[in-house]
Amino acid sequence: MSAATTAADGDGPVPPPRRSVPGDDATAPTTGGTVPVAGGVDTIDWPAGVPVAEPAEPVVAEVEHGRVRWDPAERRARASQSFWTAVVGVPAIFSVLRLGVEAGGELQTTLLLVANVGPVNLLAGFLTTAARLLSTGMVAVFALGAVLAVSADQLPPGTRRRPLFARWADITPAWVVLASFLLALITWPLLYLPLLLPAFVAAFQLRPARLHERVLPRLLIIVALLAGYGWLMLPTLREAVKQGGEGLVLALIVVPPLLALFIAGPLPGLVIRPLASVTEVAVLATLVWAAVPVISTPVLPLTVTTVGPESGPTEDVRGHVVTTDDVNMVILQEQGGVRYVSVDLVRAQVLCPSEEELPRHQLRIHDFHVEDSLLEGMGRRVRPVHRIDAACRTAL
Repeated sequence: MSAATTAADGDGPVPPPRRSVPGDDATAPTTGGTVPVAGGVDTIDWPAGVPVAEPAEPVVAEVEHGRVRWDPAERRARASQSFWTAVVGVPAIFSVLRLGVEAGGELQTTLLLVANVGPVNLLAGFLTTAARLLSTGMVAVFALGAVLAVSADQLPPGTRRRPLFARWADITPAWVVLASFLLALITWPLLYLPLLLPAFVAAFQLRPARLHERVLPRLLIIVALLAGYGWLMLPTLREAVKQGGEGLVLALIVVPPLLALFIAGPLPGLVIRPLASVTEVAVLATLVWAAVPVISTPVLPLTVTTVGPESGPTEDVRGHVVTTDDVNMVILQEQGGVRYVSVDLVRAQVLCPSEEELPRHQLRIHDFHVEDSLLEGMGRRVRPVHRIDAACRTAL
């Protein structure tokens, strides 16, 4: 037997090399016989019973010229990556921006806040103030995405690329969508909660036909739902009409339940692409506009500190206490600047509400103020709001 058929260490036969392109040796035997090889040797003897490696076949892929076709799984992966990047990255960016704005744009003050405001406090402050904004963005994306998705499904396959919100809605689990609505339910002001009705119907595509297969029972169910909603909102509607000048309140209470009856279902194919582009820009612009007050909301409680000697005039310093040690109390003043006050001069300190927390409407929904969320309303029942201290009114 030829030496080319055995290993250098004598362990056994070595298979001949695989050819890169199948050619003239298509009839080569799979076991035993002679095998053609390159390099000037026509054939070699191969022992019977030992399989011969099959020649490699080239992979030929048909690619349409001038166009790249993305695999659906890859599209879903890219959409999922962009969605979770936005969910995780936006809160982190907002937290950093809040410290910079709170410091008035001054580098040294920003460093002072960074050194004394822990990540837990920063996260807690962000969740209490920005959870409303985050839930608003998620509800809008899921509601619009579901409408665009069911509309795009009516088009012929491959005619249009699915809108971004539709792809996000496709890859998002149902429990995440439901969790975003629950977060909005407990964080939105009661005045805006009716907007969740059409949004929920759009996100889960709850058409009236799904209530009952027969028309008459379906109408009875719709009338019963509207009657329950009317019982809940009728006292507030009467009070809004009596006070006058509450057109926005009336629209927010009356229009959403009527809109929920018609918002589900596919849209015409001609309006899908323009609507998708417009809604994406509109949602982004709305979130940016709503993010301005969130970024400017303080991360530290607002206080009025009375300072002065034991026998002498006192001064009220309105601002946010950054830190306190055995020597000084560091106060970030509301009008700007950092003030170090000796702890021996501190005579009193009270917690004050900001101007944004003062109510603008005198309407209630069954003992809940319309500008409070469910979470805030339940908290006020447990611990009612105390009277604003005189020092806070004087500082205002």
